[in-house]
Amino acid sequence: MRVDTTGKISLDHIYTSPDPRAYFGTLRELDYNIPELAKPHFRRFIAEYRQALGVPRPTVLDIGCSYGINAALVKYGATMGELYDRYGGRDARRRTRATLLARDRELTRSHETANDLRFLGLDASEEALSYALEAGFLDGAVHADLENGDPTDEQRAQLAGTDLVISTGCLGYVTERTISRIVEAQDGRRPWMAHFVLRMFPFDPIADTLAAAGYETVRHDGLFRQRRFATPQERSLVLDRLAAAGVDPAGLETTGWFYARLYISKPCT
Repeated sequence: MRVDTTGKISLDHIYTSPDPRAYFGTLRELDYNIPELAKPHFRRFIAEYRQALGVPRPTVLDIGCSYGINAALVKYGATMGELYDRYGGRDARRRTRATLLARDRELTRSHETANDLRFLGLDASEEALSYALEAGFLDGAVHADLENGDPTDEQRAQLAGTDLVISTGCLGYVTERTISRIVEAQDGRRPWMAHFVLRMFPFDPIADTLAAAGYETVRHDGLFRQRRFATPQERSLVLDRLAAAGVDPAGLETTGWFYARLYISKPCT
C-alpha cells in the first residue's frame, strides 16, 4: 500500500466513490470506530451549546465529513456497526446506488426529532458530499479545499452562521489555514469547536490561531482509538513520527492502534 507524507497509508480512493461501500468495506477491516467514540461527546457538546446560547436549532459544520458519517450517527442515531452492515453486508453488494439512497432516505425521514439540528458538511470530495446530500444525512454541503484558497462568496455565505464546528480525524491534513478561513467567514461570530486529532499531529498551530481569534482551547483527558495500523510499514513510520514529535507511544500506538485526543475550543468570555 502507498503511504502519504505523514506515514499513513493513502486511502484517497475510498472518499471519491459514488457511494460509501468502498469507504466502509475498507475501514471495517481496520476497525475504524472514532465516529462512534466521538458521538456522545458531540451530543453533549451540542446540548451544552443549545442551553448556553439558547439556540433551538444549531448548525453543526463537520470538517472532512465524507459521506456524512457524523451526521448519520449524531443526528439520525445510527451506529458504526449498523453503517458497516448497511454498506458492507451481503445485501449492499447487490444494491445499486439508487436503491442504497432510497433506503437511506427511509432512515432520515423516520427521525422526526432530527429537525432540531442542522448538519453542514465541508469536504474536498464532490462524490462523497453528493451522496450525503441525496441520502439526507446533510442539510447542506460546501465543496471546497480551504487549505489552498479562500472560500468563494457563495461558500462564505454557506459557512456564515455556523454554531459549532466538529471533526473526527481530518485535522493534520487540514490545518490552521482551513480553521482560520472558517472563522473569518463568520463575520465576527465565533462558533464553538470540538476536534478529535491523532496524537501524531500537533494541535498547537490551530490552538494558537484560535487564541488569536479570541478562543480558549482545553484538551480532554481521555484518549480515543481511531483504527488499527494497516501494515507494519505504517506502524513503523507513525511510531517514528511520534518519536520525532516527542510523543511517547508506549502502551498506546505500540499496541497497533492510532490514538486521538479531543480538543474543545470556545470563545473567551
